[in-house]
Amino acid sequence: MASPRALLLPGVLDAEQVAATVRGILAEQRADGAIPWFTGGHLDPWDHTEAAMALDVAGEHAAAERAYRWLAESQNPDGSWYAGYFGDGAPGVSNRAVETNFCAYLAVGVWHHHLSTGDQAFLERMWPVVRRALDFTVGLQLADGPIAWRLDEDGTPVQEALLTGSASILHALRCGLAIADHLEEPQPDWELATGRLQHAVAEHPERFLDKGRYSMDWYYPVLGSALRGPAARQRIEADWERFVVPGLGVRCVSDRPWVTGGESAELALALWALGDTERAVEILRWIQHLRHHDGSYWTGYVFEDDAIWPEERTTWTAGSLLLAVAALGGEPATVAVFGAERLPNGLAVQGCC
Repeated sequence: MASPRALLLPGVLDAEQVAATVRGILAEQRADGAIPWFTGGHLDPWDHTEAAMALDVAGEHAAAERAYRWLAESQNPDGSWYAGYFGDGAPGVSNRAVETNFCAYLAVGVWHHHLSTGDQAFLERMWPVVRRALDFTVGLQLADGPIAWRLDEDGTPVQEALLTGSASILHALRCGLAIADHLEEPQPDWELATGRLQHAVAEHPERFLDKGRYSMDWYYPVLGSALRGPAARQRIEADWERFVVPGLGVRCVSDRPWVTGGESAELALALWALGDTERAVEILRWIQHLRHHDGSYWTGYVFEDDAIWPEERTTWTAGSLLLAVAALGGEPATVAVFGAERLPNGLAVQGCC
């Protein structure tokens, strides 16, 4: 396995550490391509895709392609995936609800893989899978712009939206439109949905369930590309002290003494997208206290009790760290996908909502 130079970051990862972290993700990947959270744990489509993208930045393109093949083979006829699948080789579904941002995120991974490899045949094979997934997601857009966040286990769609989920879907739609443009397969419904969703995420937080305690609702409008420039910087500064614990990382929830590696790495990626590389690197250095000696990463740390919790080392935590480091290191595919400067914006909707 190669250790791309983009993944070498002083105080965060050296070549041996990169190799160990990537080996840890590979060790969890099942023979069928699926990537569980950890040995014996379940898997979900979003975190599976995040881990697959990390494999691509490490040069493990064949393993990443196997991960996307698993998604293609597991897709439901309506274009969705279930929220949870059994890990550790056990067959079947562990959670029959459907979460829309889980379904849409495939588009981000597929576009990232194509940009990483230049594999046109892969993109053409995955295009019907992406199209079904985004058609399903767009079909659940609410009248005022957000995307309903889930279908219950009986298939009933909720009529509520989450800001974090909708911001992630916005990013996925922009990547899906990039794929559509590349393949010359226009998707006007996606363009319209993207414009309406962008407006809702950027301008109307009241249209979403109130989850302001969660750090993801704080930074995801930036990470998902709805906000850039002064508005994004203002948003980050407004709640910096509420969520950031100097020397340790980012709280998952504002009123809990718990920092998590995934949220910390995602905030670092959002900061990088704003050009704030100094603080992005600082946060990635802080969370090295979550690194296990085998190169994997603990999910979180309860600092009031000096306790690792939960006692699990998750592939998606390692994956989000590798993606943040890759962006900071200038890895082209990761820069293009998460920088979002060249992703299509969709159609601006005048006076719609």
